[in-house]
Amino acid sequence: MTAGLEIRHLGIRPYRPVYDAMCAFTAARHPGCADEIWVLQHEPVYTLGLGGKLEHVLDPGAIPVVRTDRGGQVTYHGPGQLIIYTLLDLKRRNLTVRTLVTCLEQAVINCVARRGIEARRVAGAPGVYVAGRKLAALGLRL
Repeated sequence: MTAGLEIRHLGIRPYRPVYDAMCAFTAARHPGCADEIWVLQHEPVYTLGLGGKLEHVLDPGAIPVVRTDRGGQVTYHGPGQLIIYTLLDLKRRNLTVRTLVTCLEQAVINCVARRGIEARRVAGAPGVYVAGRKLAALGLRL
């Protein structure tokens, strides 16, 4: 059985409250709970993933630096950068991580193709690229 899917447009939000809300959503999930997709932008923030070190952020200025439990090193998020959080029950939807990554990349490729932009995947490099430059990154926490 596949539960419903709710899409929420949240506007521009600070990182930490959104992260905390995702944790609360995940902790409260039950078998009948709908999956959700959150579409938003963050106020300026640097996130330090599990591989990140504070010294990797050379000059954050007034921009907060927040440690997360996600993969990667240092990521900047800010207005004008679309963030899409997929809060999905992969098992219920019969999705593997690889299938999810492929679907997310393809969604970006299809979206920009409607605007006449040719984007593609690059073997061994998650994300979506246009003319050799990264257009979309993927950061997943399972």
